[in-house]
This record gives sequence, structure tokens and C-alpha cells, in this order.
Amino acid sequence: MHFINMKETLKKQLGPGVNLSLAWGDKLMLSVVELEPGSTVPMHSHPHEQAGIVLEGEFDLTIGAETRRVQKGDMYIIPGGVEHAAVTGEGKAVTLDIFHPIREDYKL
Repeated sequence: MHFINMKETLKKQLGPGVNLSLAWGDKLMLSVVELEPGSTVPMHSHPHEQAGIVLEGEFDLTIGAETRRVQKGDMYIIPGGVEHAAVTGEGKAVTLDIFHPIREDYKL
């Protein structure tokens, strides 16, 4: 599949106010994450390398022991196995996360 319509992607809810639209190829996965105001992605880790760019809004992103406010245009890279979390404030945020290898748990 070379062209993907976002309306036709697999949808997944990670938690209250955290919704994903997913697409993947042979070696990487794209995840458009919509974070509603006041939502949280709790501290967690996974073996996958994760990179992202904030497309809209802003949120507090913790990677390891460091927390920063990221906003539209900011990018980040999270090595596999490193704990990380995200918390939105009063506004909505949208980010594009890219995973390698593919998160098989997201395909379920």
C-alpha cells in the first residue's frame, strides 16, 4: 500500500483522550496521535525506537528524567527501552510518531 487515506487507517484508543490513526509498511509504523485537552500518556517504555514531530498544539513530554514543553514543529527521538510520558494542558495536540520496528501490539 503506497497511498493511505487517514479515514481508512486502523484506529486505536490508548486511553481517555488519546487516539491513534495507524499505518505501517514492512519495517516502520506511522501513528498520528490526537491528544485531547487534559489527557495523559502515562510513563511507559517499549523496545521500539520512536521518533516524532508535533503537528498541532503543545504538550509536556518526559523522556527519561527530562521533561520539556514541545510545540508545533518540535521533534523528538526516544531510544528503545527508555521510559517516557506525555501530558496535555488546556489545548488539543496532534503529533506524528514513527516506530521501528513495527509495534505489533498496535495492530491488534
